[in-house]
Amino acid sequence: MLDQIDRKILSELQSNCRRSIAEIADHVGLSTSACHRRIGILESQGVIERYAARLNGEKLGFTMTFYVEVSLEGQSEKTLADFESAALNRPEVLECHLMTGDADYLLKVAAPSTQDYERIYRRTIAALPHVSRIKSSLVMKTVKRWHGYPPT
Repeated sequence: MLDQIDRKILSELQSNCRRSIAEIADHVGLSTSACHRRIGILESQGVIERYAARLNGEKLGFTMTFYVEVSLEGQSEKTLADFESAALNRPEVLECHLMTGDADYLLKVAAPSTQDYERIYRRTIAALPHVSRIKSSLVMKTVKRWHGYPPT
């Protein structure tokens, strides 16, 4: 069970995981060694999965983002597993979520242009196993990006 100090540590790490442990410890009111120990526990418990840099897709040339609803031919365990395995191995698929509702999966795809997205649509998404229907939506404007889980 996470206590308030653990939650403060997680908030600090989410806002900038490049801070030193000493800085984080100072912000949460712990000694450096106690903070380091708690971070190690959070890592071993899987609360902290990994550390990563957040890249700006637009500055990398990915100016278009699409959310793609994918329906499959069926929902057997093998059909779902085949689709998920193939989607995991496609770098063009940024995110893949099994969904409730009309579509089976929701994919997030970024592309430099509509022509590039058409190529991804034809060669990647439509080529995934067991796909029966694809519905794409283009993001016109991102109002809020995800920056981490809210403090609780």
